[in-house]
Amino acid sequence: MKIAENLFYTESHEWVRVEGNEAYVGVTDFAQHELGDIVFVEVDTVGETLGKGETFGTIEAVKTVSDIYLPVSGEILAFNDLIESNPETINKDPYGDGWIIKIKMSNQNELSALMSADAYQSHVGA
Repeated sequence: MKIAENLFYTESHEWVRVEGNEAYVGVTDFAQHELGDIVFVEVDTVGETLGKGETFGTIEAVKTVSDIYLPVSGEILAFNDLIESNPETINKDPYGDGWIIKIKMSNQNELSALMSADAYQSHVGA
């Protein structure tokens, strides 16, 4: 299982990559492994501003459907077109091409409540 060093993590297995006041959000390698083969991702919140912890979409695998939660408050700017047509990209590259949404963060101070790579590694017992 891979855990990227330059990201922030949530207990519910989302990651955040910060670029200025914008950020990319996806699910971790641990999450995609637990879910299995991902077959569909739905995000109908583009253009909306949501609070930290709110559901921004769902991810469907062969075995289950799970909500995906926003790690920090912000406006949903974009949904990754690549995973809309090729959701299995999340299984292959969860921290790269498998990002799910891009957001404009409304409160960067919320990042301090997220886990570092080391803390996330301890969280999942890796």
